Amino acid sequence: MRRLVALALVLSGTVFLSPHEALRSAEPAPAPKVTAPKAHFGFNLGDDYCLANYEQYAAYLAKLEKESDRIKVVDIGKTAEQRPQLMAVVTAPANHKRLARYQAVAKQLANAEGVTPEVAKRLAAEGKAVVWIDGGLHASETLCAQALAETIYRFVSATDAESLRILDDVIILFVHANPDGHDLVADWYMRDKEPKKRSLGGLPRLYQKYIGHDNNRDFYANTQAETRNMNRVMYREWLPQIVYNHHQTGPPGTVLFCPPFRDPFNYNFDPLVVSGIDAVGAAMMQRFLAEDKPGATTRSGARYSTWFNGGLRTTAYFHNMIGLLTETIGSPTPSRIPFNPALQLPRADLLAPVAPQEWHFRQSVEYSVTANRAVLDYASRHREPLLYNIWLMGKNAIERGGKDSWTVTPKVVAAAKGGRGTDAYQKFFRDPAKRDARAYVIPSDQPDFLTATKFVNTLTGTGVSVHRATGAFTTGGKKYPPGSYVVKSAQAFRAHVLDMFEPQDHPDDFAYPGAPPTPPYDAAGYTLAFQMGVQFDRVLDAVTGPFEELKNEIPPPPAQVVDADRAVGFFLHPRTNDAFRAVNQLLAAGEEVRRLTKPVAVGGVKHPAGMFFVTKKAGTQKRLEVIAKALGTRFVGSPEAPGVEAVALKPARVALVDRYGGSMPSGWTRWLFEQFEFPFTVVYPPDLDRGKLREQFDVIVLVDGMGGARGGGGGGGGDQPPESNVVDELGLPAEFRGRRGSITPAKTVPELKKFVAAGGTLLTIGSSTALAGQLGVKIENHLVEKGADGKEKALGRDKFYVPPSVLRMKVDPAHPLAWGMGDETDVMFANSPTFRAPAAGSGLDRVGWFESKAPLRSGWAFGQEYLDGGAAVLDAAVGKGRVVVYGAQVLYRAQPHATFKLVFNAICRAGTGG
Repeated sequence: MRRLVALALVLSGTVFLSPHEALRSAEPAPAPKVTAPKAHFGFNLGDDYCLANYEQYAAYLAKLEKESDRIKVVDIGKTAEQRPQLMAVVTAPANHKRLARYQAVAKQLANAEGVTPEVAKRLAAEGKAVVWIDGGLHASETLCAQALAETIYRFVSATDAESLRILDDVIILFVHANPDGHDLVADWYMRDKEPKKRSLGGLPRLYQKYIGHDNNRDFYANTQAETRNMNRVMYREWLPQIVYNHHQTGPPGTVLFCPPFRDPFNYNFDPLVVSGIDAVGAAMMQRFLAEDKPGATTRSGARYSTWFNGGLRTTAYFHNMIGLLTETIGSPTPSRIPFNPALQLPRADLLAPVAPQEWHFRQSVEYSVTANRAVLDYASRHREPLLYNIWLMGKNAIERGGKDSWTVTPKVVAAAKGGRGTDAYQKFFRDPAKRDARAYVIPSDQPDFLTATKFVNTLTGTGVSVHRATGAFTTGGKKYPPGSYVVKSAQAFRAHVLDMFEPQDHPDDFAYPGAPPTPPYDAAGYTLAFQMGVQFDRVLDAVTGPFEELKNEIPPPPAQVVDADRAVGFFLHPRTNDAFRAVNQLLAAGEEVRRLTKPVAVGGVKHPAGMFFVTKKAGTQKRLEVIAKALGTRFVGSPEAPGVEAVALKPARVALVDRYGGSMPSGWTRWLFEQFEFPFTVVYPPDLDRGKLREQFDVIVLVDGMGGARGGGGGGGGDQPPESNVVDELGLPAEFRGRRGSITPAKTVPELKKFVAAGGTLLTIGSSTALAGQLGVKIENHLVEKGADGKEKALGRDKFYVPPSVLRMKVDPAHPLAWGMGDETDVMFANSPTFRAPAAGSGLDRVGWFESKAPLRSGWAFGQEYLDGGAAVLDAAVGKGRVVVYGAQVLYRAQPHATFKLVFNAICRAGTGG
């Protein structure tokens, strides 16, 4: 009787428990003896004015691991600042005993290769759902890491039937996404002993060592330490079916945004991904409503979409995983939900409006825990379909990649408008010449094969299968040399392969006819093969040959020092980006390096302008052999040395300008300079204002956003908190003093003028090119039209709009800034400044420009015809110095390797005194 009464009470009080679970809840399991958060941290997670840092979090996980057999803590790798990045694997004790088996099942199903439907069904019945839940990626979004710890505690301590069922059915990967930023932000907030004086304002630097908020834009490029750790877990080791990425903050007037997302979604990934997102989103909404947690909005409630590849939850789509994002309000300092009358009327995308009210951090923690439980409950109840569907999507991808298939894009649809009947369908949607590639071949004899190898490593680092030719082979009527790479599309992650090789065709997105374009969530076009300047061939039929599969990321193909006998020195071609890294190593070692300023014949061999020449001294050849093997740069001996046409190089003294709080474009550039071993010093506007710049530096780099307006965020949150709440200068830690301030016309520009006039080189990128005009460089806006009054005015967004996209740019390879490049390249463009072609005698050289009414290669370019004839890169002689104007984003997120030389060459030129 007691059991029946208990069953009735439980059933009447919840919509989440099955009768079986209700019986189990009537006889709760013994409570595990684990330490509650307050006993460890000294406060409840979510208490007002309190934040636990990562050091405390890591210690708490270690304590829970000792106390509970439900949790195993795994160090997945070191962060940029060398902290351990921890993943807590939480599941039932019995599952931990067979963890390796369940991991193998998840991998086998996700990779799909060779798995029959019968085997897939058996594995799905045997396996456990794997769900990734992270927190802390954007460290100033403080809720996410605190809720992560709270959820872990609840699952290792729970005795209720639902939690026990979830633990039986699901393996939960709780991953901290940004340990370094967590310590920085929490310690900054907690530094004041008086709770009500605590503030997140004035954070002194980026909350990821190099890229701050852009750490959620790195997942296809795979550059940062934390990204690489997480990608390895997601796409090579565990392959979860659901990836849940927590963020903050929700749209004003609501509590949070949760899936489903708004259109457009990317046409490359499987529609089961989208339906899966919708299904889990519905489960989340159901739970919020059932628990009387109003204020959740979806779809049109925010601008989040599923178009962009590169975010933590979005790269997952291209790997057949259900990627989730929530954006939840809340702060350790109490806040308010503002009153917005329009958000008080229920609608399909806001079923339960929330009243304006004071809001406390703990409320946000509870919403986050509810969201986590909803996702995990869904995974438990749909364990077998989740496992089976990830196999099914992989199987579908393999089948599509192994036969003739076509991808429908907006351009195809637009071309077919007006067509009628089956013939039109065949013409536009089944044109044999426009079918999808069966494979992509990357020849090993291309000019910069070292960068192509880096591209291949980004693919393998995200789980893509890549093959390398062990001998010559022929396909599509073309012969390829040994060492070439082959990326077949008949693989589970075909969607990711296509998205990295093929142009993105972003649809025109207007709220209504005549409306200005609706901005995409992030980049509209980003094809990584284009950005990196990789030469490849699309092969439309099956490819076979002497291939070996690359199991891991690979080092650069080693090169040699050739023709060393009787050599007085060695030539190094600038066609490879890594040639500049080799030169930097040589200069640092004290070797003598010179550079050809014009084409010459030396020893009967013609050499183009820009070639490096390394004079042979004792130990030089041995050093070159080490570099050639490690970097893959080839050195060719010469029996004669070039004459006066070769000028001596020295390490240029480079100043990279940053700002208090951190600039993401500056951070990306810092990371890039480190990779290529350019010596540099980070400076701040007050350093520039103090003057005497030419005595200290040869080059000053002003990245996008340094000329006034901030830039480079790329959508989804932007930069760090503003300086408005920063403490006074003396209240700052010593290492951050002297950094505050901005570049100003009154103080900074005069010092920059002196620097350039005295022979310095100033590099301006993106919006910072406005400073070039203040220095007297006669640049004029190309993107203008004449108004009714006959005067020119800048084009409005109703005429011209290009969100981050890849465009084709013409290049003058004879110009010193373009040495080593071809006569055209792909370049990233983000509503970038574009200039009129310089007039003769203006002192301006045109280095890169647009020579087409349709330069778009990948993405979206509304009004792109206006770019025709406009200059993207200009070089100006000013006094004894130079000002380089890069309107286009030549260093965008350290991805466009194809345009790195435009900056590397400028730095080298400054090292020659030119």
